[in-house]
Amino acid sequence: MTALTYTNPVYPEYFADPFVWQHQGVYYAIGTGPAEAAGQVNGGEQQRVFPLLQSDNLINWQPAGNALQRPDSALGDNFWAPEVAYYEGIFYLYYSVGQGDKNHQLRVASSSDPLGPYQDVGEPLVDPKTCSFAIDPSPFQDDDGQWYLFYAQDFLDTEEGVRAGTALVVDRLLTMTTLAREPKVVLRARHDWQRFLSDRSMYGGVYDWHTLEGPCVRKHDNRYYCFYSGGRWETESYGVDYGVADRVLGPYSDDGNEAGPRVLRSVLGNVLGPGHNSIATSPNGQADYVVYHAWDNQMQARRMCIDLLIWTVEGPRCQGPTWTPQII
Repeated sequence: MTALTYTNPVYPEYFADPFVWQHQGVYYAIGTGPAEAAGQVNGGEQQRVFPLLQSDNLINWQPAGNALQRPDSALGDNFWAPEVAYYEGIFYLYYSVGQGDKNHQLRVASSSDPLGPYQDVGEPLVDPKTCSFAIDPSPFQDDDGQWYLFYAQDFLDTEEGVRAGTALVVDRLLTMTTLAREPKVVLRARHDWQRFLSDRSMYGGVYDWHTLEGPCVRKHDNRYYCFYSGGRWETESYGVDYGVADRVLGPYSDDGNEAGPRVLRSVLGNVLGPGHNSIATSPNGQADYVVYHAWDNQMQARRMCIDLLIWTVEGPRCQGPTWTPQII
């Protein structure tokens, strides 16, 4: 196969939280568009949300419409971080919807076509009465066929060195549209670089708020690696790190990241806030690529980028972020 060259970003338009999957030799990408991110999905229920892209080579992407038939507008106008799983002939779209940054629920929709339309199943995955903020759902199928859902939710306790804020949990999927509702903590914030905002008013109190979000799980050499993004998405602190476990439900450890994210971090003057990654296999099947978004220097948009994932003796690293021509 002839080597291909790319330069980030690989798609010129706003495309945050990019999730890429491959089906029958075609790459598909779904992400958070500008309307979804800004809470401006304010049309009727005939409106479709979440932009889709299509590619033959992971580099050249074409728009492919929007994925989700908008559910009940009372759920909110912000739609964030979609991901897709394929199982037994059906595509399942996991996402969060809410109003602003304090009320979000996890939902799932299904379609027989990767491009949709996806129809919401009609029930939240996590009870909004007991968990008022749940975002960034990421499905993962283990080798035995069991599916799990990793996602982020809020915690207020600060015991044993953890920080208050948004952090990561995992739960079993009983079916592709039903959770066991027995979430287990995956990772909590412990370091200053993971701070989202000091003195943040939340849940009737004021907190030094920290954020871990955007989970993405990959199994490598019989260990489970949960990639995540930490910090504040609009700042140079934001980047990609990971935790590792011997079992899918944990316990996970991200020891070694005290000085900052180890997989992707900002390069001032060139790349700002790389994060919210997924992982895709190269067209020749020989390499994995981290798919992520990053800001331009003027912070006009978060755009989709890709860079090589390298498994080192110290753990996973990314050959990026890059902004000059690369060979895939």
